[in-house]
Amino acid sequence: MSEVMIAVIIVAALLLALLVASLKVVREYERLVVFRLGRLRGELGPGLVLMLPFLDRSVRVDQRVVTLTIPPQEVITRDNVTARVNAVVMFKVADPVRSVMAVENHAVATSQFAQTTLRSVVGRADLDTLLAHRADLNEDLYQSIAHQAVPWGVDVVVVEIKDVEIPELMQRAMARQAEAERERRAKVISAHGELEASEELRDAARTLGEAPAALQLRYLQTLLELGADQNSTVVFPLPMDIITPLMGALKQFAPGEDGTSPPPAAEDSSGGPS
Repeated sequence: MSEVMIAVIIVAALLLALLVASLKVVREYERLVVFRLGRLRGELGPGLVLMLPFLDRSVRVDQRVVTLTIPPQEVITRDNVTARVNAVVMFKVADPVRSVMAVENHAVATSQFAQTTLRSVVGRADLDTLLAHRADLNEDLYQSIAHQAVPWGVDVVVVEIKDVEIPELMQRAMARQAEAERERRAKVISAHGELEASEELRDAARTLGEAPAALQLRYLQTLLELGADQNSTVVFPLPMDIITPLMGALKQFAPGEDGTSPPPAAEDSSGGPS
C-alpha cells in the first residue's frame, strides 16, 4: 500500500470521526441551546443536530415537568402560632433560551423563591385559614411564583402545600375546642328536638280537647297498653273533668282548720239556703 493511500485513509478516518463528533441526537422532550464562539446560535432539536466541533458549545435543557419539594419552613402565622409548612412546586421550561440566558440555574432559583414566598404568604394568614382554607393559600402561592418565574422561561404548573405541623400543645387545644363544639351541637339538636316534641304535644292536646270521644279512645288505649305489659301495679288515669267535681264535693265536707265540721248552710224564710 502506497503512502498516498495510507494518507487518504487517515484523512477519511479523521473526517468520519469529525462527522460523528459533529452529530448529536436530541430527544423529543429536550432542546439544545447552542453557542458558537461564545455567541448565542439559538435553540436546536429535537432529532439529529449538526454542530461544528471545537466551535459550538451546547446546553441541554429538559422540558418535562419537574417536581420540586420545598423543605419544611418555620413560619409564624398572623395569630402568633409557630408552624412548620412544606410544599411542592411542579414546573417546566417553556423557553429554553431564556432559562439559560436569564438565570444561572432555573431550578435552584425557583426553589429559593418558592421558599421565601411560602413564608411570606403563610405569615399573612392565621392558623384557621392555614388549616381550613388551604386552596386560597395555594392560589396565592401559585400567582406569586408563576409571575416571578416568567422572565426565567419557566412555566409553573402546580403549587400545593403538602403538610402543616403545629405544636403538640396547640393540637391538644384544638382537640378540646372541637370536642366542645360537638357538645354544643348535640345540645342544640337536643333542644330543637324538645321544642318540636312540645309543639306536637300541644297540637295533640288541642285536638283531643276539641274531640271528647277521641280523648276517651286515648284513655282506653292507655289502659290496653298497661294491661299488655303484665305489670303487678296498674295505674288508672282519670280525666280532670271527672276529678274536679269530686274534689269540690270533698272540700264542702272537709273539717275546718280547728278540726270542727263546717256549720250547715243556713236557710232563709222561704225554706231555701241563705
